[in-house]
Amino acid sequence: MKVLTRCWTAPVIDPGFAPAKVNLSLHVTGQRSDGYHLLDSVVAFADVGDHVRFDPADTLGLSVEGPMAHGVPVDDRNSVLRAARWLNARGRGRLTLHKSLPAAAGIGGGSSDAAAALRVLSGAWGRDIPPGVEALGADVPVCMAPSAQRMQGLGDRVSPLPGLCPLPAVLVNPGVGVSTPAVFAALATKTNAPMVDDIPALPTPRAAMDWLGTCRNDLEAPALQTAPVIAQVLDALAASGAGLVRMSGSGATCFGLFDTVAAADCAAADLSHNPNWWVVPTVLS
Repeated sequence: MKVLTRCWTAPVIDPGFAPAKVNLSLHVTGQRSDGYHLLDSVVAFADVGDHVRFDPADTLGLSVEGPMAHGVPVDDRNSVLRAARWLNARGRGRLTLHKSLPAAAGIGGGSSDAAAALRVLSGAWGRDIPPGVEALGADVPVCMAPSAQRMQGLGDRVSPLPGLCPLPAVLVNPGVGVSTPAVFAALATKTNAPMVDDIPALPTPRAAMDWLGTCRNDLEAPALQTAPVIAQVLDALAASGAGLVRMSGSGATCFGLFDTVAAADCAAADLSHNPNWWVVPTVLS
């Protein structure tokens, strides 16, 4: 799924690319008796992310490299290795995860890594990916998709959004991890209104910003309680000229949407002056 150049044309696909998953909206619409939450979310994917590589080997193993590799486990706590064992318990090979995305950041890094591993290993091992990938994580089904989706229910119901145009954006993470269970636990109301039944075509970034402005991220308020620095990120993105600012997922990564790639690039350059923040310009699609 790797976008080899950041532009408005159709992306070139690399099955090992694990793009950042950005929740443009995230409505929490209920909670089941088993504790799992029901969601209604517009999800788009960035042209920045991690990458999974496969090399033949006599045993199954994983190594992690890259700027965000520190502290990333190489045992079965890693979603890449769990995905490999789920696809083929007897599979062999050396997997290398190049980690470019921050962890516990609300941009689906682990789920996207698992999806990339499934795509790569499906080709390397000649095995079809069976149904049930949600067993690897609620976000894995949507991360198997090649483009923007509406994600509903437990994350198992996904449908494409062909009417959503590419969106110039800046992603910012303040360098703090946020616990997803803690954010959900702090959510005051678990039953909130879903999005509209039919999402309209959004042919321009401005149209997308206007419509997304009518939506919410219900986890933003409880995340701000957990990590108040998120408010500083949102304020900085707004001051940079973004037409819409919001937190993604359970945080702490936030995004700003812009009318043009040039505007996003300019804003990212200004925001990069904070040495503790992870700042990247991107196009979401």
